[in-house]
Amino acid sequence: MSKKVLVLGEVRDGELRNVSYEAIAAAKEIAAGGEIVAVLCGEGMSNHGQTLLHYGADRVVLAEHALLNEYSTDGYVQALLQVIDQEKPEGLVLGHTALGKDMSPRLAARLESGLISDVTSLEKVGEEVIFTRPIYSGKAFEKKVIQDGLIFVTIRPNNIPPLELDESRSGDVSTLSVDVKDLRTIIKDVVRKASTGVDLSEAKIIVAGGRGVKSTDGFKPLQELADVLGAAVGASRGACDADYCDYSLQIGQTGKVVTPDLYIACGISGAIQHLAGMSNSKVIVAINKDPEASIFSVADYGIVGDLFDVVPLLTEEFKNVLVKS
Repeated sequence: MSKKVLVLGEVRDGELRNVSYEAIAAAKEIAAGGEIVAVLCGEGMSNHGQTLLHYGADRVVLAEHALLNEYSTDGYVQALLQVIDQEKPEGLVLGHTALGKDMSPRLAARLESGLISDVTSLEKVGEEVIFTRPIYSGKAFEKKVIQDGLIFVTIRPNNIPPLELDESRSGDVSTLSVDVKDLRTIIKDVVRKASTGVDLSEAKIIVAGGRGVKSTDGFKPLQELADVLGAAVGASRGACDADYCDYSLQIGQTGKVVTPDLYIACGISGAIQHLAGMSNSKVIVAINKDPEASIFSVADYGIVGDLFDVVPLLTEEFKNVLVKS
């Protein structure tokens, strides 16, 4: 049976995040031929609305209010509840991002709905949609089915391929002036510690450093390799705890969970807490002086050697290969 599914589009620094397109693709599976309604919160979002239509949304609702220009849990929950009240969807899809993880439990509680979080894949079996999500820090997976009520899920970035961009698609982009009040938190300013460049949580390639980088300067060769590959730079908790880099780069159980196409681990021992954040990467390359390092147990390719010798060689080789291509 076809369903109407609502998708929240995420905007960061004036740009739509890729997980917004992935959420539309997931919603298509859930909708089974029904309508996909994308929602954008904030002012001046009409151009982004058109982009969401090109990626598969059938309609877009712009929830406009000045207090939604910066994310706050109270503000977004109030806005989404008003859109949901207007649209009355059978499904709701958000990204399993910092925003989605913060907002979805409260939204589910207000809707008195179940929630399946951190979905990495979904499949249709008859009329049912089976959702797969990792448990026990990624050491096992469970499959879940929602048999009654709202189908509410969050999807992990970089796991569900978006639909092809089709600029010929069109649809209605309407505005809903939402009522946002009694906010307990007002965002006055945002100070970002993260380095500029590729968003770590959505990066297709990540070059990550551990305690083996030895210092802040030890990240310089990793950054050079990342620049050549168009990659993001990440770190283990050990590197962050040692003050080699900011905690915004931390990957692992207590940091960001990433699933890039290529993960290059440099000087990372492979503690289970770190593996929980990156073990689902499609291809893992490990560089470590210790041939017994745990990281090699999950690596597709391992290089035993000093990262300060190996990484510059890789950088030069990639430069040569990319110039020829």
